[in-house]
Amino acid sequence: MLTGKFVTLGVTGSIAAFKAASLASLLTRTGFDVHVVMTDAGQKFVTPLTFQALTKNHVHTGSFGGSSNFQIPHIALAQKADLIVVAPATANILGKIAHGIADDLLTTIVMAATCPVLICPAMNVHMYNNPATQANLARLKELNYLVMEAGTGYMACGEHGQGRFPEPELICQQIIQLILPTGDYKGISVLITAGGTREPLDPVRFISNRSSGKMGFALARSAAIRGADVTLVSAPTNLSPPPGINFIPVVTATEMHHAVIDIFPKFDIVIKAAAVADFRPAKPSKSKIKKDRNNNLTIELEKNTDILMEIGKIKKPNQVLVGFAAETENLLESARQKIEQKNLDLIVTNDITIPGAGFDTDTNIVKLIYRDGEITDLPLMDKLDVAGRILDAALLLHRQCLDQQ
Repeated sequence: MLTGKFVTLGVTGSIAAFKAASLASLLTRTGFDVHVVMTDAGQKFVTPLTFQALTKNHVHTGSFGGSSNFQIPHIALAQKADLIVVAPATANILGKIAHGIADDLLTTIVMAATCPVLICPAMNVHMYNNPATQANLARLKELNYLVMEAGTGYMACGEHGQGRFPEPELICQQIIQLILPTGDYKGISVLITAGGTREPLDPVRFISNRSSGKMGFALARSAAIRGADVTLVSAPTNLSPPPGINFIPVVTATEMHHAVIDIFPKFDIVIKAAAVADFRPAKPSKSKIKKDRNNNLTIELEKNTDILMEIGKIKKPNQVLVGFAAETENLLESARQKIEQKNLDLIVTNDITIPGAGFDTDTNIVKLIYRDGEITDLPLMDKLDVAGRILDAALLLHRQCLDQQ
């Protein structure tokens, strides 16, 4: 639904322009057709070549001259766009747009726009709080421009306060929500687990697995974008929680079990993407285990509760339960056994020995296996795309549940 959507991205003269490069990359990877327009001051911070490499499109830098695919750039970049984004937006550009000044390519494009225009301010805290800036922000909202709230924190100038450039992930999600129609997951509650649990040996060491959490976080992000009420229960990862969700951090399998069991009944769809440890040390040491050069170390393990099996026993007929299975052999046989044993509606399985389908990658190759035996093979895909296909399948199962009531 996002592939090919035309976004005109205006980059102005702020130190935050380097974050605009991250935003352009994220938008392009999400599927948008991104066309960057840079002011003269913006080019002092990041070169046009950077954005051209990231978006694979010509970067527009002036009202006159320069190669372009468009005969009249300021009209085409305004009329073709599904959305215009000014990010970062300096105090100067806020004042220009607020008062109808069109003295360069970017402001001319904004004046010619018929699509929504999203403005993302970024400046020093004192500039942001200046009454003139605040008046311009208020006027922009009155003129029906969409204005994101500036972030708060430390700035490149050393000051602390409001005026930081919003994180690219937040801007990207805002763009998606503006461009997509009303989400098909609106009114649906989704519980997702992610990451690899850690089982302590002592205060220093633990047993874990190679799960990065990327698949679960992609599912949470995609579900939130589509309008779902998302709760993400995650073991430790190096990932930032997607915006707009309820995030519950846990560490061990026992902690995840308690967190999930307590809230499971209220969700319409539950997707267990976490890699939960099957075993834990039976008697973790309260102090650091010292190395004995003359002896090996023997660790007794005990089984963790199978969370997926537990919730499968108590799930209601109108709930959809999706499990994951990372295998190295006998994929189909193992998946079918888990569907029956754990009362699943759908299982997502992959062979982690295949390049591109293992742990800690940005891609995956999976099979969607349904309770009735139907199998959908997905090719090598970005995990966000895989997440979309899993959510499509879960939504269809949810609607079938409602039809049967």
